[in-house]
Amino acid sequence: MPASPAQVARFRAFNRFHTRLAGALDRRILDSPHSLAESRVLYELARRQGLTAAALAKSLRFDPAYLSRILARLAGLGLIDKRPSASDGRAATLRLTRAGRATFDALDRAADAEARATLAPLSQAGRAKVAAAMATIMAELSGEPAAASPIVIRDHAPGDVGWIVHRHGALYAAEYGWDETFEGLVAEIAGRFLEVHDPARERCWVAERDGEILGSVFAVDAGGGVAKLRLLYVEPGARGGGLGRRLVDEALRFAGRAGYRKMTLWTNDILVAARRIYQSAGFRLVASEPHASFGKALVGETWDKDL
Repeated sequence: MPASPAQVARFRAFNRFHTRLAGALDRRILDSPHSLAESRVLYELARRQGLTAAALAKSLRFDPAYLSRILARLAGLGLIDKRPSASDGRAATLRLTRAGRATFDALDRAADAEARATLAPLSQAGRAKVAAAMATIMAELSGEPAAASPIVIRDHAPGDVGWIVHRHGALYAAEYGWDETFEGLVAEIAGRFLEVHDPARERCWVAERDGEILGSVFAVDAGGGVAKLRLLYVEPGARGGGLGRRLVDEALRFAGRAGYRKMTLWTNDILVAARRIYQSAGFRLVASEPHASFGKALVGETWDKDL
């Protein structure tokens, strides 16, 4: 069944919008001596090894003569060079020189900054929707499954800590039946961090993919040269892939650089997955004690690791 007139109109309207947006972004990003076509060549050579001129022309859908002129200019600027192909002695592969890599890195940073600025006015949910819609468009029109975006671990931003409090309250209620006093404790810890933390000594990290928060962890000063790991959590859909360990490792590296001699944490014995993470990261159980908290009878545990 062919596309409906309404679908064709929507498609064309999107193309017009995208053309205007991409043109505006490219003009701002390319505040450099290089054309958009040259920047695309540098990008392809930065991410793919062993490309010949013929393969590059096919990938970019450039006329070979047009590409040849671009390559000659980039080579004259010392940004690319050629090496004999390992598989075909008659062909040569293209690669970035050290200067070419530096030029590409600068363009890449500018492109990232422009993308962040474009997405900044949107809410967290809005950014996630836009990123998901873009992935869907690419997957459907290319006929290939959408590749999962990488998970990025970053410092917290305004609004993140409130979200972390909310997710702790909701997840621990759903998974362990803990009452609202646990959310109150999390809110107290998080509020104190926002009010008085010293970024050189205390930090919150957020794991994010396509604008969606997937987990977090805090490192705070416990006094006496001891850092405390707090509020580790990972969203259910992101578990099992090592994200919890990545967050803990981030906190451990920070604590070591900040000059702490030890890191400690407090958890409960029913948090089996978290306990496995702590043990695999080198923490050791040093104390345990029964307590009644959050509407449950629990066994609290203290774990330590020398840094």
